[in-house]
Amino acid sequence: MYGAALPVAFSFFLLWNPPVGASQAALFWYVLSLSVCIRTAITFFETPNSALVPDLTQNYDERTSLYSVRNLFGWTGGTVMAVLMFGVLIPAFATDEIPDGRFNREAYAVFGLIGSAVMFVAIVVSSLGTHSRILHLKPAPPPRRMTLLRIFREIFETLSERSFIALFIAAILGAIASGLANALSLYFMTYFWGLTDVQTSFVLLGTFVAAIIAFTLAPIATRTIGKKKGAMIVGMIAFCGAPVPIILRLLDLLPPNGTPFIFWFVVITNIIDLSLIICFHILFNSMVADLVEQSELKTGRRSEGVFTSAVTFVRKSIGGLGILAASIVLLLAQFPTGGDTSEVSDAAVWRLGAFYAPTVLIVWLSMMAVISTYRIDRETHENNLRELRLRHRPGG
Repeated sequence: MYGAALPVAFSFFLLWNPPVGASQAALFWYVLSLSVCIRTAITFFETPNSALVPDLTQNYDERTSLYSVRNLFGWTGGTVMAVLMFGVLIPAFATDEIPDGRFNREAYAVFGLIGSAVMFVAIVVSSLGTHSRILHLKPAPPPRRMTLLRIFREIFETLSERSFIALFIAAILGAIASGLANALSLYFMTYFWGLTDVQTSFVLLGTFVAAIIAFTLAPIATRTIGKKKGAMIVGMIAFCGAPVPIILRLLDLLPPNGTPFIFWFVVITNIIDLSLIICFHILFNSMVADLVEQSELKTGRRSEGVFTSAVTFVRKSIGGLGILAASIVLLLAQFPTGGDTSEVSDAAVWRLGAFYAPTVLIVWLSMMAVISTYRIDRETHENNLRELRLRHRPGG
């Protein structure tokens, strides 16, 4: 975790500061190489950081609470950076030559500098904050002679757990949908809803409220109805509700863009939907943590890192398919490239929503169908803990 701080910060800074005057081919390889570098570096921090939760507590409810705190800080930090970008930097870099600061590369260069510093500090602080827990973590297994074949055999044995397969496939579908939604979010804010950069920053400020709601809601859902049922209910509401504002606009059931109603409508619906989505992800991560004891009973090994690595791998690699899907949606919508708002036709904007809404809904619902096959609930988890205590008891 400590070792990831500098590579993450340096690669993030370079990613937002591409060479001036480079050809499109050179820029492609530059961005591709740095994207691989920063994703790899973040993985060195994110995987062990996430894998700490099952070791920090075995309690069914406390795991959700820890992931709630983790997500609260994560979403808050990301929102601060987004608001800084759209609410401060972009307006500050609007000039007579470039009236829309979103098209001024200097704004992104400054953002890269600030972002890299924030990421460096966040990683170091998180590592220092959990350092004292090292003595209380599960002891490492005794050294064994490991071959490449044995490593892959044990990984396959660990990942063959049925409930993990359900979450793994769900993570793939979720990564595609998230990649699609994230890649097109700025397009919808700018072109579909016609928001200014300042209004966009206010919409993003709503993420603070959404994170707080999710921080409160996820532990309540875990204590009252359990993680799986909570994830299913929250997820169905969130993912079915996400395309509704777009569908209402396509059906011409909303006032025209530019009216105060549209701004507040986007702000409020975004807060509600995002709070449910964050809550869903908290519950999902907590469900992954509960796989550790289930797997230990079957294999005799604790595999926090393996489970976390698998889910992280999916999010890092498969998320690119969501970006590819976003490119296809833009292509089908016949969306112009490099244009400002005035150069995008109403027909192209309508097609953007018409192709996006059913696509993302189908992927989200497919993910929910897969999650329904997950089998670990509170009772199962408590039974797993009891069996492990009996197994590890002297003479057991």
